[in-house]
Amino acid sequence: MSVSRSLTRRHLGHSLLALSALFLGVSTAHADQLADIKKKGELVVGVLGTDEPNSFIDPKTREIVGYEVDLAHAIAARLGVKLSIKQLAVAARIPELQQGRVDLLAASLTHNKEREAVIDFSLTTFVTGQKVLVKSNSGIATVAALAGKKVVTIKGGTQEPNIRKAVPNVEVVTFETGPQAFQALQQGKGVAFVNDEVSLLDQHAKLGAAQSQYKILDQNLNVEPLALGIKKGETQFKALVDGVLRDLEKSGEAEKLFVKWYGPETRLKFPKRSFKIDSDKVES
Repeated sequence: MSVSRSLTRRHLGHSLLALSALFLGVSTAHADQLADIKKKGELVVGVLGTDEPNSFIDPKTREIVGYEVDLAHAIAARLGVKLSIKQLAVAARIPELQQGRVDLLAASLTHNKEREAVIDFSLTTFVTGQKVLVKSNSGIATVAALAGKKVVTIKGGTQEPNIRKAVPNVEVVTFETGPQAFQALQQGKGVAFVNDEVSLLDQHAKLGAAQSQYKILDQNLNVEPLALGIKKGETQFKALVDGVLRDLEKSGEAEKLFVKWYGPETRLKFPKRSFKIDSDKVES
């Protein structure tokens, strides 16, 4: 074996070792999110803050509260760390998680196949659907009647692709938040507002005496399972999050949270919970 060949092989060996060490370091760092959260003593959770009752600003305390916020509190308590809430726009949710600016998403996030390619999900925390709100005097009685018409919805969510799938030639105008889109409907900037059923029920209930001026069409655009968003590959953190959710279900606390935010005594007046937090569901 020549000296040059020996040096070349030695150099290649060192390079492979260095590369292996690099990958090992990346892998170790990637798997340490759970340890990092405990070390910093803080769980940063991204929420919408505009989607009552999942996450919204309490008018009395000016703090963000809601169903998903309570789930986040339970996870932070299990970790023994402080909960820090970060309000996000719909379109910013996944990028903020991927870039490490938040540790977890509790932001009315639909679990679908497309998103599985870029992030992981917790167990399903809520099951809902998307519907359409129109003015009662609009003459629109079905989703199909939106063909060729302008509808409003939220930027960056699944609402736009779902209404386009249901009504291929519909015109869609998007807004940053649900309240902005609903205001646009009221101002006549569209003939319909597409959103999650829960959000539509909440916004409709807030109209008070004016409720009769608007109606929600019966047809569901889809069935949407909501879940918490977790950075891709963080298996230890996901296991902890899922463990907390399972314990909430087993203890009956999950049912209490549903009743607190969605039940018969709330504006939404859901008669009962049609799901359990015990599995991973994907949007149909």
